[in-house]
Amino acid sequence: MLELKVDLAERSYPIFIGTGLLSESDCFLPWIKGRQVAIVTNATVAAHYLQLIQMVLAGHDVTIITLPDGEQYKNLTTLNQIFDQLLRQRHGRQTTLVALGGGVIGDMAGFAAACYQRGVDFIQIPTTLLAQVDSSVGGKTGVNHTLGKNMIGAFYQPNVVVIDTATLDTLADRELAAGLAEVIKYGLIGDPSFYQWLLTNIERLTQRDPEAIACAIHRSCQNKARIVEADETESGQRALLNFGHTFGHAIETHTGYGSWLHGEAVAVGMVMAADLSRREGFIANSDVNQLVDLLVRVNLPVTPPANIGPDDFARLMAVDKKTLNGQLRVVLLKSIGSAMICDTFNQQNLRDCFESFCS
Repeated sequence: MLELKVDLAERSYPIFIGTGLLSESDCFLPWIKGRQVAIVTNATVAAHYLQLIQMVLAGHDVTIITLPDGEQYKNLTTLNQIFDQLLRQRHGRQTTLVALGGGVIGDMAGFAAACYQRGVDFIQIPTTLLAQVDSSVGGKTGVNHTLGKNMIGAFYQPNVVVIDTATLDTLADRELAAGLAEVIKYGLIGDPSFYQWLLTNIERLTQRDPEAIACAIHRSCQNKARIVEADETESGQRALLNFGHTFGHAIETHTGYGSWLHGEAVAVGMVMAADLSRREGFIANSDVNQLVDLLVRVNLPVTPPANIGPDDFARLMAVDKKTLNGQLRVVLLKSIGSAMICDTFNQQNLRDCFESFCS
């Protein structure tokens, strides 16, 4: 088992990474204060892993909250189902919520924990690669709105993150590829040696080599923990983690949540952000082509859906959370392995980028 720590003073917590951790009580019980536990999951994940967690939590008063599966359900209506069950089962302030699932479950359970009785403990058990390397770490929680993705939420840290790599055995190839988009992001924005490793080892990851998978998860979590420790509430450099996301969120909002996986939209967003970086003179055309080739090797999309146009991108990106005083800010690459938050880019270059990808 590998262990990392997200160092946030009194809100610090460990990340455990290994195989078979869902059966290890030492990964869970020290971080549960009271007898009441609510496991938030969906039917797909529950069929594989709920029984294991229930066995570990034997002796606790456990409530099972099963939500519908899919990004299209990540909204306030579904969130209220969590509150309904917590209240019906009379969960108090000493309860612990356990998020058992992918990013949608983790985001909603975390947001519910932040809000219920003004804050209760929660544990992250991410079961998808994307959640393991990104959404389960760092305390971003929330839900989508029809006008924008993740626009309603809170920063709220978990007590512990337990990453059992065996859960990836039941993950669909498309979901695995979506997670690899976030893995590639870490190399692009701040870890050039990791990016070079990915260029050489990407097939090992797509073929689910256990050693390569564990290495990629560990390195990704290291990168995210380092950034979160420096900027917990995204007042500065944490926004670098959104490389490709401003474009990608526009795609998700336009197509309807759930049509494109988050990682698929981010993959296209990273190519568009890299293209804008090239137009601004920061990186070479060969760098963009290399990224495109890497994403194609993962079987990820590199162009947006045909029904989104330049005006759609402009409208949807205008409500992005990184917009400051009405000015759109985007994350650009200064070089491969180095990113920056930019609001001084040439607006015509952005428009040309839209036109190029939407033609």
